[in-house]
Amino acid sequence: MPQHAPQDLAHEWNELFRAASPAVITQISALTRQHAEALARHFYSVMTEDPVAAQFLSHDRVQQHLLPAMQAWISALFAATSQDELLQQVATQRRIGDIHARIDIPVALVLRGARALKTRFSQMLRDEVAEEVTRANGMRFFAGMVDFAMEVMSGAYATAHERNARTEEAFRLFSVAQSAGTERERQRAALLDWENQLMFELAANQELRLERLSDSGFGLWFRHKGVHAFQGSPDVEQLQIAMTHIDDYLLPAVGEANSSTQRLHVLRDIREHARTVRFHLDALFENASELEGGRDALTRLLNRKFLPVVLNKEIVYARRHKRHFAVLAIDIDHFKPINDTFGHEAGDHVLQQLAMLMSSSTRGGDFLFRLGGEEFLLLLVDCDLDSAFRAAEMMRGRIANETFVLGDQRSTKVTVSIGLAIHEGHPDQAHLLRRADAALYRAKQLGRNRVVIAEDSDARRSASA
Repeated sequence: MPQHAPQDLAHEWNELFRAASPAVITQISALTRQHAEALARHFYSVMTEDPVAAQFLSHDRVQQHLLPAMQAWISALFAATSQDELLQQVATQRRIGDIHARIDIPVALVLRGARALKTRFSQMLRDEVAEEVTRANGMRFFAGMVDFAMEVMSGAYATAHERNARTEEAFRLFSVAQSAGTERERQRAALLDWENQLMFELAANQELRLERLSDSGFGLWFRHKGVHAFQGSPDVEQLQIAMTHIDDYLLPAVGEANSSTQRLHVLRDIREHARTVRFHLDALFENASELEGGRDALTRLLNRKFLPVVLNKEIVYARRHKRHFAVLAIDIDHFKPINDTFGHEAGDHVLQQLAMLMSSSTRGGDFLFRLGGEEFLLLLVDCDLDSAFRAAEMMRGRIANETFVLGDQRSTKVTVSIGLAIHEGHPDQAHLLRRADAALYRAKQLGRNRVVIAEDSDARRSASA
């Protein structure tokens, strides 16, 4: 979607100032500075009462940041007068619109907040300005400035949202298409593993743990990748119905069975529903074809193209299902000397072997990216801080113990530094990535070859070889 040039928007903004008298501008600028905190608090109180808005505003860090940020926004809106200041204001509104699109805040909520500000400011004018014409002119100026800011924000939002929608659809198609035959067999095998483990526990008379199908390797893949990749297909709904029946009805019935005959009957039902799951799984993959636009050519991992889509998808999933996930920022230690000493081809061998090693250490629902160079990112789904730390430390140890073959009978040892950040409810993916990057930087500072947890997590720890 095309946007107006910043210079044109700054010119329109300046026209709003020129249309108001100097006395009105001075009076409204002074009032907004004086009451910025009260206006911001009113905005915040109105928005947190809205159930849709509350899900974006409930995180402590958002609350701590919102009030001073809103105060600054209100004051700055009426302080810009020069061309450079107006251009800066245009850039600010566009940046805010981009953030709203990234977090997927509905435009209607933003406009609701703007209406709350205008209503509250109108009340303030009635309390402090006696002359009716002055109040009307002041309100017209205030409303015009807020409305124009919303217009610039909305334009940036629409452009960013359209771009995000195209990327998300590309990721959906990519998810469907990537090595469809291989993925289908992998998930059939994962489903069979779950069945066999269940039968083994029953045959061995072990204490029944009865892992839910939705929590198995197959279930993680389906909930975090399959549902998104095949959205809109009736087979998705049928597969979900079969899984839910197994998890919520048949598995509890196994433990409640009073006789071997009853248990055998329930097990036959489980196998029948598992066959239904396999049938719909095969149907989902029937028409898939190969697309490689989102894959790193060297390592065959995901590249950064779809990282924003995946992160947003997992943030929404975590918010809806009260789950957590973790991001691991991974960087190879002292990678440049490998290239300098052994050559870039040897460096490529290291990257490929490392990618294979990390891939074998992840679950079907996890996402592994190569961001570029020696930088990788792993998204661990359905995990808490402790399990994410254990997974990161296990991966770090496996890499440190591995011998990397460089060709021509040469080999080397490689270590990695890992920054770990758990998603704790903040709606903006950029916040999570910054925390993981900061933890990675800290791991490098502490000597490399270690896992460091983002400092603002509930627990803090560091581990090294």
